[in-house]
Amino acid sequence: DLQICQHRAPTCCTKKMEESYQAAVRRERAQSIQALNFELKYMIVGHITAFQEAFESLLRFAENHTSSLFETAYRPMAKEAAEPVKELFTDISLYILGAETTVESAVLRFFDSLFPLVYSRLINPGITDLSEDYTECLRLTRQDINPFGHYSKNMVTELSKSLWASRMLSQALSLGIEVINTTEHAALSKECSRALVKMQYCPHCQGLTLIRPCVGYCLNVMRGCLASVSELDAQWREFISTLEYLTNEMAASHELEMALSGIWSSINEAILHAQLNGPQLSATVDKVCGQPKQQEGNPSSASIVPVKEVTGTQTFVMAHTSLNSKRREFISYMKRSRTFYASIAERLCDGDLVMRDSSTCWNGEDVV
Repeated sequence: DLQICQHRAPTCCTKKMEESYQAAVRRERAQSIQALNFELKYMIVGHITAFQEAFESLLRFAENHTSSLFETAYRPMAKEAAEPVKELFTDISLYILGAETTVESAVLRFFDSLFPLVYSRLINPGITDLSEDYTECLRLTRQDINPFGHYSKNMVTELSKSLWASRMLSQALSLGIEVINTTEHAALSKECSRALVKMQYCPHCQGLTLIRPCVGYCLNVMRGCLASVSELDAQWREFISTLEYLTNEMAASHELEMALSGIWSSINEAILHAQLNGPQLSATVDKVCGQPKQQEGNPSSASIVPVKEVTGTQTFVMAHTSLNSKRREFISYMKRSRTFYASIAERLCDGDLVMRDSSTCWNGEDVV
């Protein structure tokens, strides 16, 4: 009553043993594919973590850099500016990690929050009544009167251009893990598990426990079993090329690092622009939002303080160097895995599974 290991000679197998063999080959194949995938997955997961740590390091540096700008040059508003600065860098971090947000909305939200502070602490420092309604009016007015000139738009352009590759790379790495996990759990067809039993265990039914499959026979069976997985070859190669393109884009002109480290400068220029145009801005705001209560004597607007670059270049250079070396190491490994799905059958037939350097092997029917 054997279904798979039918043979002319007497046999020591039963139908129940064949079923056990089918369960065994499914388990063994899953384990061997997991073992092949492990190194590749480990490398990608390790680099997702490493990239994210490097991004976070650059973001923390840029955030500290920006906070210190307010503490040194714009002390009257430093405390209140801390929250908008934090929100800006959180939004940038979320964008890089693939959240449904845009650089433009993050930057403009920041400048919306910044304008009431610049207006009430630097341009008109005598304002005492900064009610919620008046603050909201200032936020909305910012969009119409553009107090920060072209600096806010320039910041959007610079950051969008430089953060795009980082966002795409982050999404691509997550996609790579998804692909590997999916192929790892691909179910074997009934025909495949029967073919594997015939290749690996049918010799046992003849008492031939030391005979292993012939190399060519193993390759034919494995290629048939893994046809759907090996179809990923062209897409996987394209995926590796895309990763290479994205890492080169990120490294080409240090755009990411330069844009992040330049945020403080863009904000500084924007605030200076608003201060220089203080009288015109005040006249427009008074018409739109009304005149708020002022302190007696109406102190003059805060003097414009030119600010030198905040120190911290050393930290920035270290974070940049770390990110660059991780990029190079990662892409050189991924290029080596270009043929991963094309050669999966060969790799599964390598090692202990098949008989090498021997004159006898199992061809599915007999010892040859």
